[in-house]
Amino acid sequence: MATPGRRPRSGRQYAFSLRNLSVCFGLIAIVLFAVGVAVRASGGAAEDHPVAAVAMGLLAFFAVLMIRRRRVAPAPSEEDSLGEADFEAMAPGEFEQAVADLCERDGCQVIRVAGGAGDLGADVIATAPDGQRLVIQCKRYDPSHKVGSEDVQRFGGTCFAVHDAQIAAVVTTSEFTEPAVEYAAQCGILCIDGQELATWASTGPAPWAEWTE
Repeated sequence: MATPGRRPRSGRQYAFSLRNLSVCFGLIAIVLFAVGVAVRASGGAAEDHPVAAVAMGLLAFFAVLMIRRRRVAPAPSEEDSLGEADFEAMAPGEFEQAVADLCERDGCQVIRVAGGAGDLGADVIATAPDGQRLVIQCKRYDPSHKVGSEDVQRFGGTCFAVHDAQIAAVVTTSEFTEPAVEYAAQCGILCIDGQELATWASTGPAPWAEWTE
């Protein structure tokens, strides 16, 4: 079965831009202005009120420090949402769309998502980044229901001859029986089980990446 590799997830990044810098200096100016107003209002110069001046200066310093250290939380990415998806809880049509979204995330151009009766085994048809035609059958099964050899054989009878697949794959939330894996290996069909699907969704890359290098 295909075993996807792993790639590091992008971490949180500190925000730094001219806009943030301008805001920072603007706040400094406002605080310093407020210090001056407060000192003048108290009826004397800063040297006549050293404690108040030092306190206001420290307040300004810590305000600037907090602004510079503030981190901007990144917006949830498509990769994050797919990685946290509960595929087993999805309806069959939702599962097919989720697999199509994974393909698109990893650089494929999705041509068609057409599950259900009459699809002749092709739930997702796409073009891989290298131009190869990708045909996928999606099996949203309970963990106790394994994908059998008959399932893979039916897909094998149409994926190449009818859909002109150059890369053919069966993706399931469950597992494959040994006869199913053996048949798939003979025919050049990728078998992506539930564990591999979770790895693909959370860290990638696509299970067929090594076929398209």
